[in-house]
Amino acid sequence: MRSIWKGAITFGLVNVPVKVYSATEDHDVALHQVHDEDGGRIRYQRRCEICGQIVDFEHIDKAWAGDDQIVVLTEAELSSLPAERAREIDVVEFVPSDQLDPIMFERTYYLEPEGRSAKAYVLLRRTLEATNRTAIVRFALRQKTRLGALRVRGDVLVLQGLLWSDEVRTANFSALAGPVSVTDRELELSGALVKSFEKDFTPEEFSDDYQVQLRALIDAKLARGDSRETHTTPEAGEPASGGEVLDLMEALRRSVDASHRRSSDTG
Repeated sequence: MRSIWKGAITFGLVNVPVKVYSATEDHDVALHQVHDEDGGRIRYQRRCEICGQIVDFEHIDKAWAGDDQIVVLTEAELSSLPAERAREIDVVEFVPSDQLDPIMFERTYYLEPEGRSAKAYVLLRRTLEATNRTAIVRFALRQKTRLGALRVRGDVLVLQGLLWSDEVRTANFSALAGPVSVTDRELELSGALVKSFEKDFTPEEFSDDYQVQLRALIDAKLARGDSRETHTTPEAGEPASGGEVLDLMEALRRSVDASHRRSSDTG
């Protein structure tokens, strides 16, 4: 694994240097949009809607858009903000672990102790285990201030991003507004059904059937020679011949890759 960035867990006068790694990865088979007649890739073009030119990433800034005006923010301006410069996972408080609602969980990261001594890291891990507490932390990642939960998983500390409270919607369904009658017999039968399905959770027993069958379909088509040769695509910045078709997924992928490269370079 390659670390995303380096920082330190801080609480009081305690400083625990760590490296941060993505704890999960996507194994979905990547599919692209192609022209059905010749198999050519459908490419995304970063075209300016004012001048019509195709713009390279080095000339792209971000902006806040109002009703009739925009405020352009350069990469240098955004990186100068205190939250982006911070390399600290700042512990705000320690809370009972059972108080965290899973609906608030976002992406998970592994934390590795950095340096020759892991004593402070192990001390924090064992303290969280002994007290059955989770550390609520603030940290900055990819130009965004985040709330997180620092907890123990095996021998490792993990950091889970948390949604802010105003990002969790309130469920208010009319069908549940009034009283609903459930008889004791219905509850008993429902409990018996649950009991018949009771089992310890073993994640390894489950697989993504769609991805497995998709991979098998691709392998079968390759085995019988049902494929086409790839063609050279235009260099970046050159307009593709033909129509101006935009591949949003390709745009998002490239944007995420560029963000990952910037984060790795600064880490």
